[in-house]
Amino acid sequence: FYNLVDVYLDAVLHPRALKDSRVLAQEGWHYEVENKDDPLTFKGVVFNEMKGVYSNPDSLQGRTLLNNLLPDTPYGVDSGGDPKDIPNLTFEYFKGFHERFYHPSNAKFWFYGDDPPAHRLELLDDFLRDFERKEVTSEITKQPLWKEPRCVEHAFAVGKDEDISKKSMACVSWVMDEDKPDLEMSLALSVLDYCLMGTPGAPLKKALTDSGLGSRVIGGGLYEGLVQPTFSVGLKDIKESDAKAVEALVIDTLTKVAAEGFEREAVEAALNKIEFSNRELNTGGFPRGLGLMFSAVSNWNYGKDPFEGLRFDAPLRAVRERLIEKREPLLEDLVRQKLLENMHRLTVTSKPDVEQGDKIEEQEKTRLQEHRATLSDEDVESLIRETKELKELQEAPDPPEALATVPRLELSDIPEATQTIPTELSRVGNAEVLKHPLLTSGVVYVDLAFDLRDVPADLLPLLPLFCRGLRQMGTKKSDFVQLQRRIDLATGGISATPMVSAKRGSEEPVAHLVMRGKAMEAKVSSLMDLMAEIATEVSWDNKERFVQLAKEGLAGGRSQLLSSGHVVAATRLGQQTTAAGWASEQLAGLSQFQTLGSLIDLAEKDWPSVEARLRRLQASIFKSACVVNLTADADALPRLDTHVEAFLSQLPEGQATSPFWTPEYTKTNEGIVVPSQVNYVGKAANLYKDAGYELHGSAMVTSRLLRTTWLWDKVRVVGGAYGGFCSFDVRSGDFKYLSYRDPNLQQTLDTYDGTAEYLRGMEVNDDLLAKSIIGTMGDVDKHQLPDAKGYTAMLRHLLGETDEMRQELRDQILGTTGEDMRRFADALDAVSSSGAVCVVGGEEAVRGASEKLGLSIVSPLAAAAATAPAE
Repeated sequence: FYNLVDVYLDAVLHPRALKDSRVLAQEGWHYEVENKDDPLTFKGVVFNEMKGVYSNPDSLQGRTLLNNLLPDTPYGVDSGGDPKDIPNLTFEYFKGFHERFYHPSNAKFWFYGDDPPAHRLELLDDFLRDFERKEVTSEITKQPLWKEPRCVEHAFAVGKDEDISKKSMACVSWVMDEDKPDLEMSLALSVLDYCLMGTPGAPLKKALTDSGLGSRVIGGGLYEGLVQPTFSVGLKDIKESDAKAVEALVIDTLTKVAAEGFEREAVEAALNKIEFSNRELNTGGFPRGLGLMFSAVSNWNYGKDPFEGLRFDAPLRAVRERLIEKREPLLEDLVRQKLLENMHRLTVTSKPDVEQGDKIEEQEKTRLQEHRATLSDEDVESLIRETKELKELQEAPDPPEALATVPRLELSDIPEATQTIPTELSRVGNAEVLKHPLLTSGVVYVDLAFDLRDVPADLLPLLPLFCRGLRQMGTKKSDFVQLQRRIDLATGGISATPMVSAKRGSEEPVAHLVMRGKAMEAKVSSLMDLMAEIATEVSWDNKERFVQLAKEGLAGGRSQLLSSGHVVAATRLGQQTTAAGWASEQLAGLSQFQTLGSLIDLAEKDWPSVEARLRRLQASIFKSACVVNLTADADALPRLDTHVEAFLSQLPEGQATSPFWTPEYTKTNEGIVVPSQVNYVGKAANLYKDAGYELHGSAMVTSRLLRTTWLWDKVRVVGGAYGGFCSFDVRSGDFKYLSYRDPNLQQTLDTYDGTAEYLRGMEVNDDLLAKSIIGTMGDVDKHQLPDAKGYTAMLRHLLGETDEMRQELRDQILGTTGEDMRRFADALDAVSSSGAVCVVGGEEAVRGASEKLGLSIVSPLAAAAATAPAE
């Protein structure tokens, strides 16, 4: 921890970027030209990152909204940088900005932990004593509220073969106040947000969803992370002509709500959910200290009390008293005052344009050509020299004396014994019950794992939508509005998701549908009754609701193609090697996106057949032979037995007995064409099958080393991609190279293919080896909250991964040698020689590489692909 403090303070207060303009050239932008007759190009890591951001219509819409909603504040410009503006940034301006604002006088320091406070101050003093205090004007200006609403329109790029008849977006937004509200008002606004938008049945969200105007509600509702609270709501995938109708629907619904009020149960559910969340303080995989910090700075940055949010008890009681006991029309008044009567309203209409991508590229080419025309021969030679010098700097290793200044742990600081999670295993009938006595502050976490081996292969792609339907279709006892309300009144939430993984030493996958829920111990009976009701009494007869869920999923899939192409490439590569990889791609990859399009058509034409499939899925999954996983305080666990028995008694008898799916694997090099200014480049092979590799923990260390050296340097630093990395799945044997927001394609693949030779020729000194091992152990021993520990223990049980197996792998990691790393190069030869390639990117880049790479071209967003018939 103290090592990190030292590194962070040095990096922020004494960055090399202020002394060496080449840092900005590499990380920000620079002109690149290698030969006299070559055209100029822009290069730079952040330049390419933001090209990727601006290729995503959702990101572009959000940025346009924010910039225009708060135009007189720093939020009126894009913090990441518009790619067309990034080349205007000079080193002098960059340096001056840092000197003005990145000074300790303008800093806020946050510590979290049980270390001595005096020692923290001593650490700070070592750095701060070099500075003199100065006045820094950095107050975030507040946005003056408008007298009249405004409208903004903008275009976003789509593929030339896309159907754009319903691809527009419309979003209505408000700045809700002249200042940041106090905590009581903030909690009241959170209750209002939940009642308007927080559930599928909330009146504003439901009105937009049921309108049929678009596929998915956007905007996110209330946001309080800025200097003033904002509220945004709209629809995606609408006709351009329906933008005004969306705005009118929002206003009409708010007017109706203000007049008729909110249902008492909805308000109580909102209060319960907000209180549960505040008391649990569950930050997921995010460190709790950082989670608290980010919560604090939403006040702290704007001159407010950073700890106010932790003192929520009294303000929440006050809000509850006003809403429940006194029945004040607080929420209705807020709708009128903060929204309906508030003229600081912005409507943003986002329109698809098949020419926009070409326009952006042409503008950039023209700008570069015009700049080239102003350069003398000497200027060009100077740029060629600067390009060469920058590449030499990028490819040069850090000098040993510089690396020696970076503090690190010693290997002796790493515990030799693997961390274990307390687990008690028992049986109730056909079910396995796992119990984990951990400190949970009165919260009980329940995980239910149902085997998927009886799910036929042809129904597998339906499973993600089936899981959403469990929560959002309603049951025989409650429609989906009432069901969500009952869940939020009694619990901290219920979810259902598919889990698929390869298993070490087995060709068969491990696949389960996992239902997760949480509640205070006094409410566990209600929680488990609700979970049983959802599993056994879900209602599948609402065609319109199901189609809407499918449309929302389709819209989410399109966003993934444009913003997370590396994930799409990874799943496409994984489907070619293992049953688990194939199933994962069916559930969460391009195949899932394609299935949703055809499923919507089928549901509209033949709903009974879709309903029958859903019922078959339900019957094949929910059986009493499941795994019940309980995480709670030690004294609470024995009291949960009767609830488990009552739950299991409500499930059909039986257990999954079918063999798992046996797909055929075909190696394919694939190019997926999307409207994007950057690429996502993947290459992979299965080291167990293709190289005969036998698992050794040193592979994990070597993979980490490659991510932080070779791939970082070649793909990101030299190549200009925002990310370049590799992953090795010890369970399946899949080794994958991936890049993120990458301006290159073939150059990146060449880097991948050069990895084995890099390993063979690499000098592995003790310092580099220790850093790689310690970094790997940081991944292995990552901090987990109690619910995550319980869930991890269940996964290990399902996967057959014993503490002894984990200890063996740990010993191998800690004992890794340089020779182990070099030996891994032999396995990586298989990726170079026989690995499959998958590229997600723009049409010109993908089609330009198709012949050389033998790519099978897919255009999933093309109109014909979107309307492919269901099988």
